[in-house]
Amino acid sequence: MARSLMRTLIALSMGLGMIAAQAEQTCNDAVVATAPDSRFQDNGNGTVTDLATGLIWKQCAEGLSGAGCATGSAQGFAWQAALQHAEAEVFAGSDLWRLPNKNELASLVEQRCYNPAINERYFPNTPSSWFWSSSPLASGSYYAWIIYFNDGYGYGHNKSGSDAVRLVRGGQ
Repeated sequence: MARSLMRTLIALSMGLGMIAAQAEQTCNDAVVATAPDSRFQDNGNGTVTDLATGLIWKQCAEGLSGAGCATGSAQGFAWQAALQHAEAEVFAGSDLWRLPNKNELASLVEQRCYNPAINERYFPNTPSSWFWSSSPLASGSYYAWIIYFNDGYGYGHNKSGSDAVRLVRGGQ
């Protein structure tokens, strides 16, 4: 069953090749927020501090910039290219950016929302797409963990796929 799901995801990713366009987020207000506004602080320089974890996140997915992350379009990267991009990134006076591990990236998931499953006040215009983590999948050297920000679930994905990136610094 898990292999069948993984094959389906791989086939879908190869067919998509680009980051999904943003649609309107849907939230269930009867569910307690897992990533409430009170957990985040906008640093005024394109970064957001997660007060619960101490991690500092780039507010925009890579390829997006400006107010509301409305300029540009989210870039897709193969896994190795995403790691290299993070290593070379200099932003907001820091060169310590990296790809988050699976658990760090999953900590951004707002479980009461989907399309996208993230706090849109602090992470606006987030594509409802797959985002790379730095965590390789234990069951195969060709796979790494992604978080699908349409529904917030984690999946194994072929490292050659083209997925979105959100960078982080601190922690680990």
